[in-house]
Amino acid sequence: MTEHAPTCHSGGGSGSTGRSAGAGTPHPLDPLTAEEFRVAAAVLRRDQGVDERWRFASIELREPAKDIVRAFRPGDPIRREARVTAWSRDEGIPYKAVVSLTDDAVLAWEAVPGQQANMTLDEWHEAHEVLIRHPDVVAALEKRGITDLDLVLIDTWAYGHSLIPQGLQERRVGWTDVWRRSAPNGNPYANPVAGLHFVVDLNSMELLQVEDTPPAAQPEVMGEYVPALVPGLQQRTDIRPLEITQPEGVSFDLDGSELRWQKWTMRLGFNHREGLVIHRLAYDGRPVAHRMSFAEMVVPYRDPSPDHHRRTAFDIGEWGLGFMTTSLKLGCDCLGDITYVDAVLHDTRGEPYTIENAICLHEEDDGVLWKHVDEKAGAEVRRSRRMVVSFHATVANYEYLVYWRFYQDGTVQCEVRATGIMVTSAFQGSPPPYGTVVDEQTYAPIHQHFVVARLDMEVDGPQNTLVVTESEALPVDEDNPYGLAVVTRSRAVESESQGRLDVDFATQRSFKVVNRTKPNRLGTAPGYKLYPTSAIPSLADPGAPFRQRAQVIDHPVWVSRFDAEERWPSGEFCNQSSRDAGLPVWQEADRPLVDTDLVLWHVFGIHHVPRPEDWPVMPVDVFSFELKPVGFFDRNPALDVPPSGSGHCS
Repeated sequence: MTEHAPTCHSGGGSGSTGRSAGAGTPHPLDPLTAEEFRVAAAVLRRDQGVDERWRFASIELREPAKDIVRAFRPGDPIRREARVTAWSRDEGIPYKAVVSLTDDAVLAWEAVPGQQANMTLDEWHEAHEVLIRHPDVVAALEKRGITDLDLVLIDTWAYGHSLIPQGLQERRVGWTDVWRRSAPNGNPYANPVAGLHFVVDLNSMELLQVEDTPPAAQPEVMGEYVPALVPGLQQRTDIRPLEITQPEGVSFDLDGSELRWQKWTMRLGFNHREGLVIHRLAYDGRPVAHRMSFAEMVVPYRDPSPDHHRRTAFDIGEWGLGFMTTSLKLGCDCLGDITYVDAVLHDTRGEPYTIENAICLHEEDDGVLWKHVDEKAGAEVRRSRRMVVSFHATVANYEYLVYWRFYQDGTVQCEVRATGIMVTSAFQGSPPPYGTVVDEQTYAPIHQHFVVARLDMEVDGPQNTLVVTESEALPVDEDNPYGLAVVTRSRAVESESQGRLDVDFATQRSFKVVNRTKPNRLGTAPGYKLYPTSAIPSLADPGAPFRQRAQVIDHPVWVSRFDAEERWPSGEFCNQSSRDAGLPVWQEADRPLVDTDLVLWHVFGIHHVPRPEDWPVMPVDVFSFELKPVGFFDRNPALDVPPSGSGHCS
């Protein structure tokens, strides 16, 4: 479902609801509908004995094979299948299933012993409700002077296997933080209840352990950000309205899940784990990528203290960006003439629910696209416009705002804006060296955000090769007397043993996916070049448990041969994992990578050394990458953009 809304006004609303675009033309990559979620769950209840003691961890579309998708034409019959992961709370073993929604049948049913399915929102909420009433929890809070339980937030985190208490490694367990609000609408993360953690069995909802160590004295902090709760706050009065209007409407069309904007076409997907997925991206009918998404997000806190040593989140593999996607209807998350797209997901009973306005579509002005001033011909100026496809996920204290941007010159940009609330701790005496002081006797730990983008490229077709290019300054000699000469040297990544790559500032190393089977008019291979502008190092001992679980963060660029089952770079089941069972393992096959169907993986993110200015709520911290055409076009593809018709440019 989609809906259209006018400009978001400064009062905080998203404008009045307008037209609905309807279901659109059916396609094999359309996300599952509410009815399909129900059918998938019902088939497993009927055929596999799944009852009320089971939870559904995930139900998602099983995407058809690429050749089927490429050959599909509107009106062709469509077979629909769902991938399902579920487990019995009594047995504790996850099962993977494939359900044919077309045939009303189970096609596959496989036990996966020794693994734990992803955490679920139902478990998170239930753990809080059970623990907040437990007498041991109530007593521990009362000992600290906390008696108003309505102000307490118990936040459950997933474990890495090596950190699970002895004797509990085979159980489905979580560990918790405890936070307290100063007021009913106050910020809970302003007041950590330090030294108090619970270990809970998430199948039985049994409190297993209470960790209660004497905390540092809780200092008086100003951790509020809601205007009514910030003492002495006077909001600025010199800001006048900024309106974005398109009096003739938008320049894009949405038919079901297919988005068309100028020369770009793509299909929008959505699932519990990745959130937004970009399918079948093409420019002027020429394929660029089959599928683009975020496949993992690793957030290690680099503080060994008792309150933080377990704090490493796999926000995609352990929880799922889709499950944590928030509605954009309540604030000015998008500005302009907006079309919203709803998303449908499921709870642990298999019942569907709708995230209204999960995806935002709108156009933005982007300054000058190209310009030249000639003394005779005068000035030729073209303004740049970009199509933005975005969604926002709230991951406990953090927000991740994800923007895929498509430009008139064929460029693709992916940007993440991290905001929200930092985790903090009180200290006595000198501050710990593992963070930054942000308030009275309060520090925020150093931490990192690694996002793994999975880029299933299809540059002018599936026969692709990754080429690494480096620049070299030639020595001074007779042919280069002034030391000016710079040349480039390129090599193809021929197999997966060569497919773990690092950036190199000294050589300006670049990474380009090319199609050597379709040379352009100039005789070179059309390609798309990755600009890894936000690559960061892991800065961790190789034996560190979090690095063993996420070996993908060791390199910012990886390339592998496409396999439909190889989707998750740190493994399908990274909840309570001990080692990375994904990309590093797949590459051991050392499959050939020349002129074939390959996947480019890019790890990018933030090394976050907190600032006082990040407290109590962070201004956005931005990290991104770009894919730019190199030889994909014979000349500037934006020569055909007309001059602006606005009177402001006359």
